[in-house]
Amino acid sequence: MVGELGPSTPYDMKQFVGRSIGYFWSFPHSQLYAEPVRLVEAGLLTEEVEQGGRKRRTYRLSRAGRKALRQWLAEPTAEPTEIRDLGLLKLFFGSLTGSPERRALAEEQRRAHHRRREEYEALREAVSSVATPHQLATLEMGLRFERASAAFWSELLDDESF
Repeated sequence: MVGELGPSTPYDMKQFVGRSIGYFWSFPHSQLYAEPVRLVEAGLLTEEVEQGGRKRRTYRLSRAGRKALRQWLAEPTAEPTEIRDLGLLKLFFGSLTGSPERRALAEEQRRAHHRRREEYEALREAVSSVATPHQLATLEMGLRFERASAAFWSELLDDESF
């Protein structure tokens, strides 16, 4: 994030996450305070602390940090995609409930995915003139995921045996 934002405080990073990667890469916000300290110790970031007031810490990429970031970005990945979805977890155990509960789950999931798709569409409209093609591509993947998820839950609802 510091590579993308430039000099940043943990609060800056938290704001950035909330309007960008937080949509597809979740992690505890406490990591935004702990990880920069570790990266400073490793020589990958530099730290500047305000002398007065709140003593905010601003982090910058060091030369070694920029090199490590470029190396990491250049490495292709074959990591499997992780889906952590409470709706799917409940669906998996759906035989332990009745049809009304499963249908209520499917209806709520369909609505939730429609709302998220609408949120992504509004976000795309708001950032299309300032986002990079790579950022827009990740947003497009989010849109496709939400459309596919909504369609999945709709298909379940259309199945009489569900």
